[in-house]
Amino acid sequence: MIGSWPRRPVIYEINTWVWLYELSQTHQRTVTLSNVPEEEWEEIAALYADAVWLMGVWERSPAGRSIANHSPGNLADFHRALPDFQPEDNVGSPYCVRNYVVDNHLGGPDGLVAARQALAKRNMHLVLDFVPNHVAPDHPWVTDHPEYFIQGDAEDLARDPGSFIQVKNGVILACGRDPYFPAWSDVVQVNAFHPDLRQAVLETVNDIASQCDGLRCDMAMLMVNHVFSQTWGSRAGPIPSQEYWQELIPAVKDQHPDTLFMAEAYWDLEWELQQQGFDYCYDKRLYDRLEHGSAESVRQHLGAPLAYQDKLVRFIENHDEPRAVTAFPGLRSLVAAVAVATLPGAKLFHQGQLEGWTVRLPVFLRRRSLEQPDLELQNFYRKLLSAMNTPPLREGEWQLCECSGWQDNPSYQNLVAWGWRSNTSHSLIVVNLSANAVQGRVRVPWPDIAGETWQLVDLINDLEFDRPGSEMIEPGLYVDLSPWGFHFLYF
Repeated sequence: MIGSWPRRPVIYEINTWVWLYELSQTHQRTVTLSNVPEEEWEEIAALYADAVWLMGVWERSPAGRSIANHSPGNLADFHRALPDFQPEDNVGSPYCVRNYVVDNHLGGPDGLVAARQALAKRNMHLVLDFVPNHVAPDHPWVTDHPEYFIQGDAEDLARDPGSFIQVKNGVILACGRDPYFPAWSDVVQVNAFHPDLRQAVLETVNDIASQCDGLRCDMAMLMVNHVFSQTWGSRAGPIPSQEYWQELIPAVKDQHPDTLFMAEAYWDLEWELQQQGFDYCYDKRLYDRLEHGSAESVRQHLGAPLAYQDKLVRFIENHDEPRAVTAFPGLRSLVAAVAVATLPGAKLFHQGQLEGWTVRLPVFLRRRSLEQPDLELQNFYRKLLSAMNTPPLREGEWQLCECSGWQDNPSYQNLVAWGWRSNTSHSLIVVNLSANAVQGRVRVPWPDIAGETWQLVDLINDLEFDRPGSEMIEPGLYVDLSPWGFHFLYF
């Protein structure tokens, strides 16, 4: 609708049902995607986002909702997040899709058209979900085309009732699963190897692509041939000669060439999925290293080829992860946010991350417990998002920097630094990924800055100082950072 995507898009994820529920409370009328107030769209546009991911717009499953409301594990999770939970608060999982039609509670297909137009008016793209691995047990395919699914029998159901389900037509099907965890009892497993299933998926995804600008593909690595074969063995049948995504993505892009494909991906399969056609893949490895690893582990991760890094999605929060301020307590959430916001690739921010919400909400729920926003954190993110929108990060080229120090002060090993250079300006980001103060030097990798004195403006910390370009090249810019400190320097 608004043409091609920027090279390194900023994506803002919204829990659609919860957002519309709260807007209805705020404006004291029913708000759906068809009539979101203009000022609400303007508030999102002020985040400098290139795209909005409206998570969970598709028709949810009554059967899946009933299963969840009888699950002790799910109910405990609901009460944890929402102490006054009532059964009607469970509107069903957005990843238990009954039909790829916008739920009427959210405004239906016409509402989505209105929302997409509102975003396009503000030069923002629309991202929607596609769930390749499974569908709801009351999805039309279950009765019309049971051959699309991994089959079971009465013996399977008796032996492992948590992994198999008998559907309305009496057929026994496998529940959807990730090979490393128990099956998801509210969904049924499609057979990625079945040629007719692949054709039906192509028609479905072409229809989705006609309604949006990008697709976030849930658990995309589960459909890779060797992963699917290892998970399902002989139940899946012979391995096809072509990969699922290599068959699907080019065919969709033939009809919708500007459609962006973003993979939720784990297990170090990001490169493989990139080769199979994905524009971007989740960078969970960086998330894990920022949370638990050392500065050196982050530095090694950033040593990967730029062509690979440019197709990663950097984040410290999404609906599957704990809230950033709990996963990265205190100042760690700030330095982690600066890191993911200023690296190559796409950037993903989650609704509530900027306000410092602390409760991870199960995706089944229509509402959340209200939390007071953290005003200091909001101010930090306002500065960060503005700084991300400057020419070096929007138009420039990225380069990892070398850090050094002194024999009697190895604290520099906790520094990681990188720079951005455009035709008109430069930015340098330096982060201290430790709970200790650090001193060191950062070698700035731009020979053209030699021979002049430069004013460096820290766009987040409101600092200014002058430094000679030649000194910043060799021996390097001297930095002294407090625990979990950082510089976001604009030259």
